[in-house]
Amino acid sequence: MQALCSDCTLQVPRFSIKATTPNFASYLSTLRPSNAGTRLSFSFGCGIYKPHRMSRCDGFGVLCAASNEENDDGFYMRRCVELARKAVGYTSPNPLVGCVIVKDGIVVGEGFHPKAGQPHAEVFALRDAGDLAHSATAYVSLEPCNHFGRTPPCTEALIKAKVSKVVVGMVDPNPIVAFKGVERLRDAGIEVVVGVEEELCKSLNEPYIHRMLTGKPFLPLRYSLSVNGNFLDLLGNGATDCGGYYSRLLQEYDAVVISSSFFTEKLKVPASQEPGANQPIRIVIHKDPSSLNQIPPGMNDFTGKMIIFTDNKAETAPEVAQQGIETVALDHINLDVILDYCNSQGLCSVLLDIRGSFGEFEELVKEGIKKNYINKFITEILPVWNRRSEPDPLQTLKSLEQGVKLLNLKSKASEQSVVIEGYFKCE
Repeated sequence: MQALCSDCTLQVPRFSIKATTPNFASYLSTLRPSNAGTRLSFSFGCGIYKPHRMSRCDGFGVLCAASNEENDDGFYMRRCVELARKAVGYTSPNPLVGCVIVKDGIVVGEGFHPKAGQPHAEVFALRDAGDLAHSATAYVSLEPCNHFGRTPPCTEALIKAKVSKVVVGMVDPNPIVAFKGVERLRDAGIEVVVGVEEELCKSLNEPYIHRMLTGKPFLPLRYSLSVNGNFLDLLGNGATDCGGYYSRLLQEYDAVVISSSFFTEKLKVPASQEPGANQPIRIVIHKDPSSLNQIPPGMNDFTGKMIIFTDNKAETAPEVAQQGIETVALDHINLDVILDYCNSQGLCSVLLDIRGSFGEFEELVKEGIKKNYINKFITEILPVWNRRSEPDPLQTLKSLEQGVKLLNLKSKASEQSVVIEGYFKCE
């Protein structure tokens, strides 16, 4: 999405959750909509915008001309989303949030939530705006909080700054927040509009929303195929480089589930190459019937946080414990236990990456599909023609009943490969 001037480029996030399960629109209908008085606006029109030099906001404000109020709201909300995405990979378990303060058609303050435990987007934007926030309009991609946590309520900061209006992208699904921030602002005499660019704001935080509604981390499935539809234990050229789709995935997700064969086969352990990226926790599935003392020595050379789930009851090898690698021994490895454990650690998103020994993933994939834990897939199609392996690792997916529909399919190029994203929706 792009405004009609060279200085106003807005990037729409890559992921969309218009039709993911669970349905967030249904969730909103349970939260006293009559009291909230929401107004929904999904306009993507930008109007005509002219750069206007100011002393704030990196030397430029944004002056809006020849556009109506609803289009202005959509434009500024998309800017909130663009700001929020600057913190991808740093805010979990908090959501990504951006805020823009506008007065007389000019942006006077901007901010985003940079990291869990630090001030929220509204605080940074109000600091940027200073006294100009008085009688201004605040745009924020997620409902301002109205409770004391690690930071004070953002509603009070907006009230203290004496803004005249607040435009909210979406209501916070966190029951501690939901509509309480909206009601507090309205009680203080501030005009509040809710639901502007709601789908875009939802797509920004699909892992956060999913965890709030289900109590489990968001769990997409990633795998590679040849052009003729057979499973590949490969990633395409450039996928793991800085800017590559796989490198960016690892930046976005809190954890990635991998096979223990990464270490026996000397495969490269997944790591994001994005500048300053927080590396995901590596969750290793280890089903070797031998003892933990025989876990592949390659693990000892790995740096970063790692959790090993094993169905072996043997005691943890001393060298593994000394490395700070956490081991969880189970009678039977299953997704329920893995996801519940990740949720207890505050993880919002876990990428199930099918590479290495597929035998360690087969039962997990079956369980994930059957219980609707896996509702998103990311498939890379490489420019390779190969014979099908026996047994077929993808038989679980290929044998899905016709009741499973695919929604919101999107494709993008990744050098010579094509990456397809979509969602499962079971009838």
